[in-house]
Amino acid sequence: MFRATATPQDPMVLQFVPILTQACEILREEYQRYCSGAAFDVIKKDDNSPVTQADFRVNTYLTRALAEISDLPLLSEEGQEHERRSWTEFWLLDPLDGTKEFLHQRPEFTVNLSLVRGSLTTFAILAVPERQLIYFCPEQGLPYKYDIRTMAWFEYEASLTTRILAVGLSQSSQQKPKYTEYLQSLAKLTDYTEFKAGSAYKFCLMLEDQVDIYPRFHPTSEWDTSAGQCMLERIGGGLVDFKGRPFTYNHRDTLLNGGFIAFKNNEMKNIALQAVSDMQTEH
Repeated sequence: MFRATATPQDPMVLQFVPILTQACEILREEYQRYCSGAAFDVIKKDDNSPVTQADFRVNTYLTRALAEISDLPLLSEEGQEHERRSWTEFWLLDPLDGTKEFLHQRPEFTVNLSLVRGSLTTFAILAVPERQLIYFCPEQGLPYKYDIRTMAWFEYEASLTTRILAVGLSQSSQQKPKYTEYLQSLAKLTDYTEFKAGSAYKFCLMLEDQVDIYPRFHPTSEWDTSAGQCMLERIGGGLVDFKGRPFTYNHRDTLLNGGFIAFKNNEMKNIALQAVSDMQTEH
């Protein structure tokens, strides 16, 4: 959860406020255009996933904006990656995470931007255009939330309330047997509720204390998880593979991730991984 606070004095955070505000405005404009039924370009990539004019427009904007403030290279979902293995420090971007949510007219899409040093994410941003919210994880300290409409700032504060464990799931998870198997295993350990949401928006819901664990059995890429993992690690949670190892970045031949468990704290981690272990034993 978040509590109201004064404007942070972190120069890096403040530098990105107008940049991400404009990126959100671009995506809001594109979303409204798409929902209105106006002509709208959608094509399929090599992996058969959709990409739209909105993806390309915000990618172009953020690529230029980053070049103006930093000389670090950029690895973007909609860019080139040929030289990435030689990079020790770079920006990692998904200009529109949740393109399928966008196309289904669900406002649960995000902009994911992070700074990777070595193999670790040290600074992260998750922006939610249709909520007009931007979440920042500075290089030091707890995450912030910025409300574009009111220009108000909030700082993360751990919640002391207890409730039934909430599992964050993708909208398409019910179509995949692995999730049914996992939830059956989880049900033997604890009561739970389901919270369905798209894209990296689930990480934002974890910061807002609406989701405790987020299991993922179908593919993601590094730009889908880097920012969210950074945020969760900063609040005492994290994102790990099914053997409990945190993800590292730009250290493999592929940018595709394996399955993972994201969790809000160590108690949630233990329950979530136990359910994975039990599922694997049974199946």
